[in-house]
Amino acid sequence: MGTVDLAMPISLQPQALLSLLQLASSALPVGAYSYSEGLEALVEAGIIKDKLSLEHWLQQELQVGAIRLEAALMIRAYQATQAGDRPALRHWNAWLSASRETEELRQQSWQMGYSLGRLLQELQPNLAPVIQACGEPCNFAIAFGIAAASWQIDPEAAILGYLHSWATNLMNAGVKLIPLGQTAGQRLLVELQSCLSDATGAILVLKDEDLCSCGWGLAIASMAHEVQYSRLFRS
Repeated sequence: MGTVDLAMPISLQPQALLSLLQLASSALPVGAYSYSEGLEALVEAGIIKDKLSLEHWLQQELQVGAIRLEAALMIRAYQATQAGDRPALRHWNAWLSASRETEELRQQSWQMGYSLGRLLQELQPNLAPVIQACGEPCNFAIAFGIAAASWQIDPEAAILGYLHSWATNLMNAGVKLIPLGQTAGQRLLVELQSCLSDATGAILVLKDEDLCSCGWGLAIASMAHEVQYSRLFRS
């Protein structure tokens, strides 16, 4: 992957901007709202108990966690779609499935990927062969990359949108679970902006041989959530 001048502002045509807003919206019917990605178990254990501890968790995930890896594979699906390289789509989809450390995280990625893939095929039937080339099941990050490339969204903007959508979903989970007020949740998103931007810059130049994550905390939280007695979220 080539280097990118992050000092240059992102430039999006109005249609591409609207497409990104739609793709990253919490209204996208993929079921993201039903997942907490282990957050519910962390709140139950008292590890996350306020805005500060939630912000710290999200920052660490953006810097070294699984979401960074997901976004890196999303952009590889983006590039493969642009190049018409369907074997690469299948490769990266299988790679992402294999990297999942728990059943809950894998099922979340597959379910959301299935929902987005089905939606894309209904909106643009010509994308059906591209989605099907990924193999089944298709991960959400891969389907997101296909959509972003097909809708001609700038790659840096696509990563920012993907990360912001993830952060918004977990912020909303934190508002319900901790609980936090809505204003505290919005303040958290504002304070995460520089971290989201830094993560985007790092992901854009990440080489294939450097694809990794330090997600053992997330994996432990996810495994604990699988057997949690009382819970609101699917994962």
